[in-house]
Amino acid sequence: MKFGVLVFPGSNCDHDTFNALHAVAQQPVTFLWHSSTDLQDCDAILVPGGFAYGDYLRTGALARFAPIMDSVQKFAAAGGPVMGICNGFQILCEAGLLPGALMRNAGQSYICKQVHLRTETADSIFTNALAKGDVLKIPIGHMDGNYFCNADMLATLEAEDRIAFRYSTPTGDITAAANPNGSLGNIAGILNGGRNVLGMMPHPDRSSETLLGSADGLRLFQSLIGSLAGRA
Repeated sequence: MKFGVLVFPGSNCDHDTFNALHAVAQQPVTFLWHSSTDLQDCDAILVPGGFAYGDYLRTGALARFAPIMDSVQKFAAAGGPVMGICNGFQILCEAGLLPGALMRNAGQSYICKQVHLRTETADSIFTNALAKGDVLKIPIGHMDGNYFCNADMLATLEAEDRIAFRYSTPTGDITAAANPNGSLGNIAGILNGGRNVLGMMPHPDRSSETLLGSADGLRLFQSLIGSLAGRA
C-alpha cells in the first residue's frame, strides 16, 4: 500500500498531509510532482491544500491543467481513491472530478479556525470508519470555501447520499450560525458518483494528532487505509 501526495507550486499543506500518513499513520507515502505524469504505482492520491499556482485566475483553475492531473483523472476513472483537501477540493471541482464550485466566502474574508462537521454518510472508503451523525472537530483555513452547485445537482447529491460532511454545532445541529463560509446547505465535503473521490474544505491533515487540538482527522485516513487493506 502506498500513498501519493501531489505537489504544485504554491502547495503549503503537502508536508502536513505527508506527515499525517507517514509519521502518524505509519504508511508508505511519496510526493508526486505537478509536471510529472507518473503516479508511481500509488494506491491512493491526496491533493493537498495551499495556493496552487498562486490561485491566479481562479482557485484550482491552473492546477487543473498540470500534467499530473491527467494521470489523476485516469486513476479516478478506474476507481482509484482520490482525496482533495481545501485547495485540493477546489482543484478536483475545476478538473471535473467533483461537481460544483468553491466560491469566495460569504463574509469576503479569509477564515482560519476550528469547526465542527457532522458525518452525513459512512458509505465511502473515506468515512466507513465513522458512523452517520458522528461530529468531528477539524480546522479550516480558506478564502474560497463557499460550496455551490445548481438545484438539480444538489438534489442528486442528496438523493445519492454523496454529501460527506456538513458544518454543524458541536452537538451536530445544522444551523446557519455553524456555517463559516456560506456554503450551500452547510456542505463541507462531497463524493463523486463512484464514491471513490472525496473533496472537503476542512483539513484532516491538520487534525491528525492531539497536540494539534484534535486528532479527529486521522479517522478519515484510517478509514482509507482500512479500505485499501481490505482490497489487498
